[in-house]
Amino acid sequence: MKRWIAFWNILLKDMRAYYLKPPNVSWGLIFPLAWTGMFFIKSGGSIESVRSLLPGVVAVSILFGTTSMLAVTVTFEKKGRSFDRLLLAPIPLELLMLAKTAGAILFGVANAFVPIILAFFLADLSQASWSAAIPAIVLIAVASTFMGLFIAVSVSEVFEAQTFSNFFRFPMIFLCGLFFPIERLPVFLRPLSYVLPLTYGADILHGAFNNHNAMPFPLAFSVLGAFCIALFAWSLRNIKRKWIL
Repeated sequence: MKRWIAFWNILLKDMRAYYLKPPNVSWGLIFPLAWTGMFFIKSGGSIESVRSLLPGVVAVSILFGTTSMLAVTVTFEKKGRSFDRLLLAPIPLELLMLAKTAGAILFGVANAFVPIILAFFLADLSQASWSAAIPAIVLIAVASTFMGLFIAVSVSEVFEAQTFSNFFRFPMIFLCGLFFPIERLPVFLRPLSYVLPLTYGADILHGAFNNHNAMPFPLAFSVLGAFCIALFAWSLRNIKRKWIL
């Protein structure tokens, strides 16, 4: 019980200190709205275009929201030595880092529903498979957050974390099938798409909203879940190597 009280207190502290600050709340709303407006206006506002663009906009909103916030929270606390003190807390490292990342996961999920709510006014989403879309949104947020954690614990400055994040984020926009099928990519780039976690999350969302998924849902969910576990384990390994061992 004491461990979960510690988990809750760490999460609440991060929410108050970072995620619920007015600039972050407004940025969390404006960023996905800007992406949504840009792509939906470009599409001409047709129902089919909105539905085809929605999975990509949702995935991008999650990706940028989670990785950007982790780059600030973890890297800033590392620089101020508060992260080092936090590692001394008498709770398992796994639970501690889950507490540190839970706020970013919630932030990413909230970001995802901004374009979805807007799309409700522009397209008919009654036929969407929400039983696949909602778990996919959560898993994309988890995978993106753990990728941001891996980046944040690998660098020492916030600007380094942001630069390193962009090294992964911007190629993902073009390689993960967000806005056009992977089959349209050059043959030599396609294998790279399948080593990126967002590819599998985007495929589930395309299937949930448009019935255009390229792989079965169980396979895509399994691979995306495996990416979550691997990224989290890799991040913990770096933390133990740099700060504990």
